[in-house]
Amino acid sequence: MISRENNPSFVNPFLDYSITILNKSPNSVKEYNYDINNFLKYMMVHLKITKETDYEKIDVSSFSVEDLKKITLEDIHSYISHLAIDNRSKATTRARKISTLRIFFKYLATKEKILDVNPAQDLETPKLEKRMPKYLSLEQSQKLLKVSDDENNRNYKRDFAITTLFLNCGLRLSELVGININDIDFDENKMTVIGKGNKERVIYLNKSCINAIKDYLSSRPSPSLIKRDSKSSDKALFLSEQKRRISNRTVQLIITKELKLAGLGSKNLSVHKLRHTAATLMYQYGNVDIRALQELLGHQSISTTEIYTHVSNEQVRDAIERNPLNH
Repeated sequence: MISRENNPSFVNPFLDYSITILNKSPNSVKEYNYDINNFLKYMMVHLKITKETDYEKIDVSSFSVEDLKKITLEDIHSYISHLAIDNRSKATTRARKISTLRIFFKYLATKEKILDVNPAQDLETPKLEKRMPKYLSLEQSQKLLKVSDDENNRNYKRDFAITTLFLNCGLRLSELVGININDIDFDENKMTVIGKGNKERVIYLNKSCINAIKDYLSSRPSPSLIKRDSKSSDKALFLSEQKRRISNRTVQLIITKELKLAGLGSKNLSVHKLRHTAATLMYQYGNVDIRALQELLGHQSISTTEIYTHVSNEQVRDAIERNPLNH
């Protein structure tokens, strides 16, 4: 993580603006800080503000407003080219960094009015290839649930509840980790989660989820043993063995271990792929309306949800076989 203490004077107000006005999450603002620092380091070399060529050693704190005013669209294009050629960054990574620069320069030009001209105004996003999301089949999902419900694992009730929520609700990792017990309404069988941009949404829980959560709660440590800390561990649904709110990393390790036990560890799968799995299975087997799926997943744009309207190769093959002209 890059410290804000070494930022130029014009960067931190933008980060604060992103949290307070744009309502960006702390994780998004960390990414903004990282992207801007990398960009400024490149500019210091590109504009010959420093003789240092080792990017790790470049100190951007001296980057001035006058230096900022020298940046043109061509300079930004040079940076994007550097990302693609020297860093071999994927188009999705470059697109994210371009988005950061667009927002950053717009802020400097229109809000702070530091710049008379916004050099990123006509900055375009690279064309992204549409890739089908990787996901587990129904049989693979059932196998994953089976290996997570293993009594030889002392945390099996917790781990089974985590896997059940991922596969049934399509939660993001940060959403699952952030769940508090009082976010769950057992009378109405629903749960409130905080998604991207600190947006709150309601997720309705099926019997599998309710049963898994209740079973886990029956084995959860006594409240007197749970740590009271800055992460509100005493309110958290899922706890680590240290009696603190479970971390992103611990959840990732749990899912990675389960995937290996289920014989799925070689398929380049991850926690996020379980979100894809939940969405795909609901669409393919549950006859779920695409708008309902958008609401469930917390997608801002329907186009993001539409990646789940693909059909499997088996369905395509079956359609060909069913052609009445087939003999």
